[in-house]
Amino acid sequence: MIDIFAKHAALRAAYDGLTAVSPRNPFEVVIERPLSATVGLIEGRETLLFGTNNYLGLSQSGHAAEAAIETARTMGVGTTGSRIANGTFGLHRKLEERLASFFGRKHCMVFSTGYQANLGTISALVNKDDVLLLDADSHASIYDGAKLSGAQVIRFRHNDPVDLEKRLARLSDHPGAKLIIAEGIYSMTGNVAPLDKFVEIKKRHGAYLMADEAHSFGVLGENGRGVAELQGCEDGIDFVVGTFSKSLGTVGGYCVTDHDGVDLMRLCSRPYMFTASLPPEIIAATLAALDDMVAHPELRTRLQDNAARLHAGLKAAGLQTGEHVSPVVAVTLETVPQAVGFWNALLENGVYVNLSLPPATPDNRPLLRCSVMAAHSPEEIDQATAVFKQVAEHFRD
Repeated sequence: MIDIFAKHAALRAAYDGLTAVSPRNPFEVVIERPLSATVGLIEGRETLLFGTNNYLGLSQSGHAAEAAIETARTMGVGTTGSRIANGTFGLHRKLEERLASFFGRKHCMVFSTGYQANLGTISALVNKDDVLLLDADSHASIYDGAKLSGAQVIRFRHNDPVDLEKRLARLSDHPGAKLIIAEGIYSMTGNVAPLDKFVEIKKRHGAYLMADEAHSFGVLGENGRGVAELQGCEDGIDFVVGTFSKSLGTVGGYCVTDHDGVDLMRLCSRPYMFTASLPPEIIAATLAALDDMVAHPELRTRLQDNAARLHAGLKAAGLQTGEHVSPVVAVTLETVPQAVGFWNALLENGVYVNLSLPPATPDNRPLLRCSVMAAHSPEEIDQATAVFKQVAEHFRD
């Protein structure tokens, strides 16, 4: 019998090599209990959380928790079906209407996860006769959506409008639709996309533009609508996709648009059609968290201040970070053993961040990825920075 796992031999060797040099599995860190939005119990120790994507701290919203509890009591804990079958509740429509209104758009589709929002939207919009132009650093969910769609994929250099325009110009005679996809904030590096420039390009070449604002929704813009709002180019974005699992602290995803084909998308988006819909208590918590976000714009101000404080502190410690100041702050290291040792030392000294390793990183160098929250105090940020500096000095010796 052929070993069905033989194809993963290289992955097994890499995994075994990693776990052999690490006292703990970096892919299975257990937060035993959150003590607050910013502190969790890990390995029995109180640990500062700088790797949760909980940008506004709303995973611990009392308002959202109470809404979820009350809804679970009155409506149950699940829908037991897909949106197309028996899984559309009034709450789904309420959330879609609320999001459409928030973004100033005509239509909204809600998905069960942010991953499925990308998968379902992309595969419903394009097919084998069309062309996708993807930023080279696009998230895995975007690449997987491209595979599911069957469309021709052309990658352009990360955040490079000139390269995008060159590639679009070569497609002037292509008979199919052309869809550009970029992210607002890139999840690994914290880089911010020049969406305003992409809008100008797509208009010149008759293309469509989809923005994944997963990490910028609730974070940037006067109202928290993301990079497109910040850069004043919302009218040029055809489709905005995002998630509830970052700034809103729950789970689920969405696509908002002014295009009238959304009802057709519901009938041809397989990730939408064949997945159980969001349970009612999650929708209620998401609606409550959205209310919190709208009612407290000062959270975004505090978040930006905290991001700038952490970014400056890590730079002052002599660490290599990205150019953009955003709630994602990545420290780039040179080798995997160095990154694994650094990450373990941070955790043992009470700071949890994400360890990101090649090939999942943009330039095949390992990253220590930090995500900042509005809920972090200045003292917590300074404490994390001090630990980074202490560990860095140890590795330089």
